[in-house]
Amino acid sequence: MTETTQLCRPPFDPELGAALDALTGVYPTTITLDMIPALRNAVIPGLPTAAEAIEQAGLETRDITIPGYGGDEIIVSVVQIKDRTGTGPGFYFTHGGGMIIGDRWTGVMALTDWILRYNAVAVTVEYRLAPEYVDPVPVEDCYAGLVWTAAHAQELGIDLDRLLIAGGSAGGGLAAGTALLARDRRGPKLAGQLLMYPMLDDRDQTVSTIQIDGVGVWDRGSNVTGWTALLGDRRGTDDVSIYAAPSRATDLSGLPPAFIDCGSAEVFRDEDIAYAAAIWASGGQAELHVWPGGFHAFEGLVPQAALSREMVTARDNWVRRILG
Repeated sequence: MTETTQLCRPPFDPELGAALDALTGVYPTTITLDMIPALRNAVIPGLPTAAEAIEQAGLETRDITIPGYGGDEIIVSVVQIKDRTGTGPGFYFTHGGGMIIGDRWTGVMALTDWILRYNAVAVTVEYRLAPEYVDPVPVEDCYAGLVWTAAHAQELGIDLDRLLIAGGSAGGGLAAGTALLARDRRGPKLAGQLLMYPMLDDRDQTVSTIQIDGVGVWDRGSNVTGWTALLGDRRGTDDVSIYAAPSRATDLSGLPPAFIDCGSAEVFRDEDIAYAAAIWASGGQAELHVWPGGFHAFEGLVPQAALSREMVTARDNWVRRILG
């Protein structure tokens, strides 16, 4: 690819582009390994903490220590309506953060409306992060949490016929990998997989990764940082499993219905489109949305934008159909 190809990228939506300009200096375009400690400890001024936001939404949480990969202890948190009774759907959540940052509360508020509307329970997992914990630890921690959730569905008040997995960015990739593990190990049956702009491919070869280099949010350099932290010298080689990088799977049959979305101006665009196409090629069901002019995770960073509201509505419609 030439430098000209890099510059010939889809334009940002005007409303999102203006917001992106305002984010300059607040959120780094390219994340490097040395930035990880500071990013993990960063606090965004003026925003409520996850605990405050959950309290304001009328929800309650409790933490439970469970066995993760290799029997090591990890934490899952259960989120539900205060004084909840009865049974409802379950959302098993794997957070984003490029495999290197974030925690089980990152992005979980995206589930709030569904928890309230459907009397649902969310279980969010504190999987261990790279580079301290390399593959397969993160995805195996996520699978362990899913197995625990299904095994305790009755006491959690979760209808096992309506258990979905959801995740965004790296969490979307981990959700896809966890769904593949559940299929191949004959593990918990999932009603659907909600993959929000998922991080699926370690090979750094798509047109979109070359286009989004030094621009936007989570650019090519950040993506290489995240995958290298997870895989080390294995990144881009044949020694990478489909559970770590689901884009490498050639057989996507037998998976639950998928919802996949992304922006047209983000690194993950082409791998996300290809993953939906591979599901269709394997006889599966996928709903795909590519939002014109969207950068990575734009609906979280600019929730008031018109395109952000449309993105959230599309997800909401899919969840409603899956849950019946």
